[in-house]
Amino acid sequence: MTIPSAEGFLQASSCLPCTAEEERELVAALTREAEENVKDGDLRYLVSQSWWLEWQHYVGLVKYEENDMEQLPQAMNRPGEIDNSKLVSAETINGSEEPELQRTLREGQDYTLVPQEVWRRLYEWYKGGPEISRKVILDSRSPGHKNYIVDVYPLCLKLIDGRDNSERNIRISRKAKIHELYSMVCSLMSVEQSEIVIWDYYQKSKSKKLANLNETIDEAQITMDQEILLEIKLDGSSTGFSTRSTNNELALIPLGPSTSSFSIAGGPTYSNGFSSGIGSSFSQDNSFSPLLRDSTDGYNSFSNGTKDDTHGLSGLNNLGNTCFMNSAIQSLVHTPPLVEYFLEDYSREINTENPLGLQGELAIAFGELLRKLWSSGRTSVAPRAFKSKLSRFAPQFSGYNQHDSQELLAFLLDGLHEDLNRVKKKPYIEAKDADGRPDDEFAEECWNYHKARNDSIIVDKFQGQYKSTLVCPVCNKISVTFDPFMYLSLPLPSKVTRMITVTVFSGAGDALPMPFTVTVQKNGNCRDLIKVLTDVCCLKSSETLLLAEVYDRRIYRYLTNPIEGLYNIKDEDILVAYRLPVGHEKLLRLEILHRRADRFAVDPQFNINRKLIGCPLVTCIPNDSTGKSDIYAAVSAVLVPFLRAKAHSPDVSAVKLNGNGPSLDGIVLTDNGTTSEEGLSTSNEDDNAVDDELLPFQLSLTDEKGSVRNPINTDSNRVLGLVMRVLMDWSDREREMYNMDYMDELPEVFKPGFLSKKTRQEAVNLFSCLDAFLKEEPLGPDDMWYCPGCKEHRQASKKLDLWRLPEILVVHLKRFSYSRYMKNKLDTFVNFPIHDLNMSKYVKQTSNCAQQPMYELYAVINHYGGLGGGHYSAYAKLVEEDNWYHFDDSHVSSVKEDEIRTSAAYVLFYRRVGGSSTVADSVPVDIEMVDSLETAPQSKQM
Repeated sequence: MTIPSAEGFLQASSCLPCTAEEERELVAALTREAEENVKDGDLRYLVSQSWWLEWQHYVGLVKYEENDMEQLPQAMNRPGEIDNSKLVSAETINGSEEPELQRTLREGQDYTLVPQEVWRRLYEWYKGGPEISRKVILDSRSPGHKNYIVDVYPLCLKLIDGRDNSERNIRISRKAKIHELYSMVCSLMSVEQSEIVIWDYYQKSKSKKLANLNETIDEAQITMDQEILLEIKLDGSSTGFSTRSTNNELALIPLGPSTSSFSIAGGPTYSNGFSSGIGSSFSQDNSFSPLLRDSTDGYNSFSNGTKDDTHGLSGLNNLGNTCFMNSAIQSLVHTPPLVEYFLEDYSREINTENPLGLQGELAIAFGELLRKLWSSGRTSVAPRAFKSKLSRFAPQFSGYNQHDSQELLAFLLDGLHEDLNRVKKKPYIEAKDADGRPDDEFAEECWNYHKARNDSIIVDKFQGQYKSTLVCPVCNKISVTFDPFMYLSLPLPSKVTRMITVTVFSGAGDALPMPFTVTVQKNGNCRDLIKVLTDVCCLKSSETLLLAEVYDRRIYRYLTNPIEGLYNIKDEDILVAYRLPVGHEKLLRLEILHRRADRFAVDPQFNINRKLIGCPLVTCIPNDSTGKSDIYAAVSAVLVPFLRAKAHSPDVSAVKLNGNGPSLDGIVLTDNGTTSEEGLSTSNEDDNAVDDELLPFQLSLTDEKGSVRNPINTDSNRVLGLVMRVLMDWSDREREMYNMDYMDELPEVFKPGFLSKKTRQEAVNLFSCLDAFLKEEPLGPDDMWYCPGCKEHRQASKKLDLWRLPEILVVHLKRFSYSRYMKNKLDTFVNFPIHDLNMSKYVKQTSNCAQQPMYELYAVINHYGGLGGGHYSAYAKLVEEDNWYHFDDSHVSSVKEDEIRTSAAYVLFYRRVGGSSTVADSVPVDIEMVDSLETAPQSKQM
């Protein structure tokens, strides 16, 4: 269908109300026109995602099965008023001020963005609110390309009037210029711009005068909810103090102004069609000055005005759900080789030419943050500059949502490596095969090739090498590769089990449904469940099980993905399994839904609202057997086990149909996917002899919800897709003939009894996690390997071996599991060694092993609580003191060594004993440099 212009629709839709189709086409035309003619300053409106989905269902844009959400009750009805109340803070819903957005919203999950004209039309049709608009902004940092973003979360700043200390909140875009901030403040406070000075007043301290009028708010590193100070000039001069340090001997590298664009929608999803590139560039001179730009993070080199000889015990302020970042940073800044490296002049290794890097800006920001943490005694540090860089280079970590500390750690290590890569121009190296060479020779060649393209402090200290072996199950072809790794992600071999009840139905009509309760691994998958069910229900070799979830008397979804985790299955769910022939995927699946027939059956008004009953039955028929008699025969055959004793002599038509029913044992799949039937009669001229009045029950074609009824044609019936759904009306006659109790009130997956025991998490040790990681296992069906011998994709077996271990061994315990439907966390206690972690058993390298693979723990990232509402902290050891400390955001406290083993341990940091350098060896010299900061002019007024 050709979509008319928006202008034509506006004229045609002047008469309201519109039909659902007219609404859909008009919104499509208006959206297309807005996106084609987008410009700076346009408005986009937020609409509740739940309401938006309901409207899309109403106008026929999407179906429920395409969305991971519970079914809305009135699917086909016109939605009610637009309800954006859940998007805003409760106290602002009825207030006169602009609504304040909730801080954890995500586009596509909580809201969608629509153009202004679309909002106007939706509001005309449905009313509601509140109205929430945001500006479209042209990103001027993308030369030659118009890049637009939507400022969903403008900054909310607290303006403090220095004359009377009064406060008021103002909202302004991160991309606004400083001169726009001055104009806004002058308008609000009725003052002239020449008479005022505005200060960055973070934590009630004058950190920097906002004097560069062409700088953006983001480049000035002003963050959400912070204070800015308005001062009136006296006698032409500001009452403020100079904030620039002019002889900072430690800071050898300038922190250039931010030049990258990023999504400021507040979450990992870009705003409705307005993506933003991630790039970066330095200032024009691109030279390294011995002076630091402004130190604007609230760093202090004094603690209460007294000298503190303790270094490395600075906390990190939480800037709003940044505990995930703080814990990762504290672990890295207490990594001895990194401390030594970044406390020296590392500017010579900054790589601004690497297209895979961030032009050195991430390394600069991290290096300066590390220096501050090692120079400020016990004073906490606000990592605002680092957070600003991180948000630009990795928008997935922006906003106010909790994120995964390990994912951030992986990004930091990779980003630091590319920024510090000593290889300026990476050579092209063609991958080679082992060709029968010894592993030692081939592994060394692969490592040298890797080092020829990747050479940095991160590679030197953090990267190791593993051996990957693939074996083809058909031709036994063996493929060996040697690849680098930065950290080890180890599974938790939990032995915790759960009980799952599944009701098994026969697709051939040879047995009544039977519930089976089986025990499976709690962290297992659907393949494990089907395997156990296959054994307990004595499945034939020619049969297989089709697993499904039943909800509201219909099949909610089929669990066809064998690697889908069992944590997606809730105890209150209802699971069924259908016994079908092997290869049933090539047949037409016949799904039978049930509905009560009553005296109102002839009245369509009552017919539409009748609810489903029982549990769906599933069988298979040949793809070319879709005639009326074929369908009735198949349904009759499946219903045979439900016949009551007195009904075993049904009428002639029932006998005839049952006799013609497709026995699944007789269906044979040929090599080309066609079917042949043994003793199976299909549609013939006898079909016409079937009288509707003599049929044993009433069937009609329907949809997945059972909400429509279409007549079944005599000859053949067209099927869209692989499933044909029929609706069976159950009258008193059918209830007398068949016992429906077996289809009704199916058991839930698990219903705890009075004496049921709660499963307990069993402790595991780090070595069992390593064994689970290194064990041989087959690749998944979605991860097939192309065998060069067979010239086909095969489900090969894979075996990993650790070949070369790094000086710093980072171990990630895989506590979190993610899927389309939910997230899960394992709180299993892992017993890990603190001293003398001996990896000799696991490393396979036999040459160049001058150093024993013995490791000692020096840092731990902890995660407490569940997903979404959890909290991160870190334990870190000061090597020179041989003492452990707990870094919980800004709070730092001493902790005993025997207290750091907890079930919250998430990422472990080990250092090889006898490594090349230690903080104890290098830090004392650098501490003198750090202490010199305390005699330098300060950039803040205490």
